Amino acid sequence: MDLALLRTFVTVHRAGSFTRAAALLGLSQPAVTGQIRSLERQLGRPLFLRNARGVTATTIGDELAHKVAPHLDALTAITEADLDEDSATRTLHLAGPPEFTAERTLPALAPLVSQGLSLRTAFGPSEELLAGLAAGHHDLTVTTARPRGGLLTSTPLCDEEHVLIAAPRWAARLGGPAVLRARGVRLLDPVPLVEVHESLPLITRYWSAVFEAKPAASATIVAGDLRAVLSCVVAGAGIGVLPRYLCTGALDSGEIVTLLDPPVPPLRTYFLAVRTGTLGLPHIARVHEWLLRTATDW
Repeated sequence: MDLALLRTFVTVHRAGSFTRAAALLGLSQPAVTGQIRSLERQLGRPLFLRNARGVTATTIGDELAHKVAPHLDALTAITEADLDEDSATRTLHLAGPPEFTAERTLPALAPLVSQGLSLRTAFGPSEELLAGLAAGHHDLTVTTARPRGGLLTSTPLCDEEHVLIAAPRWAARLGGPAVLRARGVRLLDPVPLVEVHESLPLITRYWSAVFEAKPAASATIVAGDLRAVLSCVVAGAGIGVLPRYLCTGALDSGEIVTLLDPPVPPLRTYFLAVRTGTLGLPHIARVHEWLLRTATDW
């Protein structure tokens, strides 16, 4: 049954008049009359008795109103609360890279949950998520691609160092950082590469920044999640390039080692992006400010 018909029915039942109900709903009186008649046809029962002062509910109408009104009121309350632009507790729709969101963003926001924050998250590549942000699917997006144009506004969040990593046995076979610096990047040509995409985005950036060269081979393993790349490298499947935040634990435990510590390590900047003008909304401003403050400790 169409909820719009039930909403009109409850409004008429409370107003006691098609005319007053039409004014409350922003509809014409004929439209309200037509909706009530349609509902009566669907139920096969009369819901109101017409009189000179308006309408009086039948016993069937009273019973229906008693049953459906609390549920319609609850649905209305939920909808209005979520659309209240002045509410700091309105649900925030957050988007970002799956690994960074899981390891950095969501843990950072945990204290706000006890203060009433509700979150819904979406994951994906930056270009896709920025398009979703522009279309209104998300409220705030963490991205490695700085948006252009006036539709979106971005703020630098943090820089993450990228490191070249391998399991200890691979590092031993390659001879360590001194040998790699002496012999150059061609020493790595025979080693299997583990990457997140066929285009080798992380390895290519690292090779370009550190070695001023391009990778000589394609990836041996392509895993669509940086955490899966880390697992493969830990297992000894090959070498990879990852943001340091993601592999700090494995480095500290000795499961992996860095193959090189360049004087100027490659960095990638993360941004907080919102639709221009929406930082005036309390629920977005609150999370935006909190993440910027928290990121100083990352």
